[in-house]
Amino acid sequence: MIYALLFFEFFKIGLFAIGGGLVTVPFLFDLTVRYDWFTAQDLADMIAVSESTPGPLGVNMATYVGYSTAGFWGALAATIGLVSPSVIIIVIIAKLLRKFGQSACVQDVLGGVRPAVLALILFAGIVIGKLALTSWENALIGVAFLAAIHFIKWHPIVYICLGALLGLVLRL
Repeated sequence: MIYALLFFEFFKIGLFAIGGGLVTVPFLFDLTVRYDWFTAQDLADMIAVSESTPGPLGVNMATYVGYSTAGFWGALAATIGLVSPSVIIIVIIAKLLRKFGQSACVQDVLGGVRPAVLALILFAGIVIGKLALTSWENALIGVAFLAAIHFIKWHPIVYICLGALLGLVLRL
């Protein structure tokens, strides 16, 4: 039963999380309220681990939740649940865009989806900010990294490694 529930919940997330991995965060936050699979603090840790590991953020988080909830088969159920809608929708859209891609109606739909995706990403940023910025040290490090990312164009891996190193040194 837990496998079907994991599949169904992550299928819903995969169906409506248009715009990438961070868009899954509001949906995952909702799961913290409805199930005891993980806490809001676990979600913050999950995001940090998922951002630091290879692969898409949403898939990493689905696998993490599935595994921590129900082991290997739970990870498989949650991951397949998350990915299935994308595969189905991509196949359908590929067929339709060939035929109707230049349609004004299709362009209007895409124009309406973009602001909704932006709102979901901003909401995810706010949720992550509340979970991550728990002290003035964390806030200061966040501001410093934001400035560094804006002004110093290093590879993202450098910032991830520096953040991990700072966390170890400062015992955050």
